[in-house]
Amino acid sequence: MKLTFTRCALLAVFCSAAGLSQAAPLTITLPAETAKLRPSSFPGYQIAMQKCATCHSADYVSYQPPGMTLKQWTAEMSKMQHLYGAPITDDEVNKIGAYLAVTYGSAKESELNADLKMAAAPAATAAAAPAHAMAGAAVADVTTLLNANGCLACHGIDKKIVGPGYNEVAAKYLGDANAVSKLEASIRNGGVGKWGQIPMPPFMQLKPEELRAMAEYVLKQ
Repeated sequence: MKLTFTRCALLAVFCSAAGLSQAAPLTITLPAETAKLRPSSFPGYQIAMQKCATCHSADYVSYQPPGMTLKQWTAEMSKMQHLYGAPITDDEVNKIGAYLAVTYGSAKESELNADLKMAAAPAATAAAAPAHAMAGAAVADVTTLLNANGCLACHGIDKKIVGPGYNEVAAKYLGDANAVSKLEASIRNGGVGKWGQIPMPPFMQLKPEELRAMAEYVLKQ
């Protein structure tokens, strides 16, 4: 009796597996990202928008205890950097920590030094720079720039990861005389909808020559 039950059980498993192998692939469409970080004039806000969003939703911030101090938030950012490999520098750890501590935690703006409170203004800097000063500007190592900004965590050179591969982007803009300026704007401002519903964060802090170097690199793939 025990042997008969075992054979029946095995037969059921085999039949179930066969049915699964013939079933159509399951497709899951995730809802569009709607969570957003709270705006701030602190430089850490722009950095968080750009780099934290490459790995997780802004909802993750609201899951943390509301009374976290400046020291605790900074330690959390340091953990992201060293334990999880977040593409942020020591300076960015401090700036993001300060933004989160004041905006979501218990820290007061008076606790911060001028460097952590001073708002970055890359857009104004870019607008003020004369065109001839930017012409011919070069970045020594574009790959280092891409890695430092977490770009290669979402884009492969010749394959899609989260966003399209750079070869796909280059193919889309092939023959477009305004390709470089369009791609610079996309990198600087971010957006959603061109390649699906996963948003690309803005990279407002990049210098004009860095934007140009990155755009030209992508279009060569």
